[in-house]
Amino acid sequence: MTPDDSPPPLPPPLRSLLEAECAAEAAGHGVEPADLEQAVWLRWLERGRAEGPPPRPDHWLRAAVRAEVRAARRRARREVAYDPAAVGPVDGAEETESAENRALGRERRRVLRETIAKLPGRCPAVLTALLSRRDPTYPEIARELGISQGSLGPVRSRCIDCLRRMLPAEVAAPGPGGRVR
Repeated sequence: MTPDDSPPPLPPPLRSLLEAECAAEAAGHGVEPADLEQAVWLRWLERGRAEGPPPRPDHWLRAAVRAEVRAARRRARREVAYDPAAVGPVDGAEETESAENRALGRERRRVLRETIAKLPGRCPAVLTALLSRRDPTYPEIARELGISQGSLGPVRSRCIDCLRRMLPAEVAAPGPGGRVR
């Protein structure tokens, strides 16, 4: 089979078997049957390209469904529910924050303000208004800057893109090995 040949399609009797197996396995393990079918179908296509159809497709199909269920259970065990309290305080939000973290937060805010000041055009005014402590609305910012409210979103996007390009040059790369995440 050449790489540009499409793998053999799943025959109709096997399609019915796949649907039944996925429905049965998914019900007992908290997996969506459609997700399971899609994963097994992908395995079938990958195998078809590499090796051709299996000698006993029904046995292969059942084994593939069970393997995908096991993989889904492993993924579910590793997933952690989002807990906003576990994320930690926002800069300056909690008194128990260490002096080092407060100093780092001040330094990050200083670098951000300096970088914003270096931006071209209206970007410094737009981003300063957006980052204001009084948390103004878009209509308030538009009135304050003398621009239409409809153009504020696109201007903000362009300014943030420009800021993203400038900040890596200003701030040391975080993370292990100095890699930006």
